[in-house]
Amino acid sequence: MSEKERLIVILGPTAVGKTELSIELAKALDTEIISGDSMLVYRGFDIGSAKPGMEERQGIVHHLVDILPASAHFNATDFKQRAEALIHEIHGRGRIPILAGGTGLYVQALLEGYEFNEVSENHAYRKRLEQMAEEQGQETLYALLTERDPQAAKTIHPKNLRRVIRALEVAELGQESISRKKCFAEDGELRYDAWVIGLQRNRQALYERIDQRVQLMFAQGLMDEVQQLLDSGVTKDMQAMQGIGYKETVACLAGEMTEGEAIDLIQKHTRHFAKRQLTWYRRMPYIHWYDLDHLQGEKLLQRVWEDVREHFHVGREIALCKTGP
Repeated sequence: MSEKERLIVILGPTAVGKTELSIELAKALDTEIISGDSMLVYRGFDIGSAKPGMEERQGIVHHLVDILPASAHFNATDFKQRAEALIHEIHGRGRIPILAGGTGLYVQALLEGYEFNEVSENHAYRKRLEQMAEEQGQETLYALLTERDPQAAKTIHPKNLRRVIRALEVAELGQESISRKKCFAEDGELRYDAWVIGLQRNRQALYERIDQRVQLMFAQGLMDEVQQLLDSGVTKDMQAMQGIGYKETVACLAGEMTEGEAIDLIQKHTRHFAKRQLTWYRRMPYIHWYDLDHLQGEKLLQRVWEDVREHFHVGREIALCKTGP
């Protein structure tokens, strides 16, 4: 029996159906969920992040949800530290935790045992880079990163300004790459004894779900949510407001576009984000993919349960508590 702590991971592009499966599986296994989504940590950012409400959670404990104010910064290092502690705590309660979320870097860093840099933030240096990006374009910074640390550049999207700036900060001030893989890169072993579930759908079906979700967000009051956040002192420059759905809605409220244009733009940006997520997941060869065009509801839950049981070599040690064969 492996000495590694056990972990179930549910990944997939936005709107694919991770939340529903994670809650049903957690109910079946009588366990707890750790969110791997970078937006769910912020209080008050509910509709635009598709955060599951208390009723939708059905009594399942969700960790790393609503833990920070909008003014706080949260990154992969913070996530890794908190998630490691939570996994250990949940194991101490005799349960196998479920990590659910779509932020690829966060989950990959946790599973593969990344070691992150100790270079602290240099506000003056960052301000200089932000000004350079504003005056010369983000492409200039990305080109600089490609020259300074080509390996890091390959793992960062050119338009992810925050990550590009951090990579340059680490490269210039710390004389090292932004992150280093430790466990997986050295011996192909994951940090945890993990069964990593990847959910996928036909691209057109996924895009339709994305478009419908965005329409629903506005019907549920996304405009009011963002206005309340702004009225409470949240500014458009805060990290939390950079999330897809929020930055476009801020622009809409400022009169820079109509509501219809904002909806179209959010749908477009979310579709592109889903494509980037899938590209990231292709770097993770240990993902076991499940096609939701053919597996849904009880059939999906049953298939996942059978695979989890076989992977962890358990029989009656853990069992489906509320649904199952």
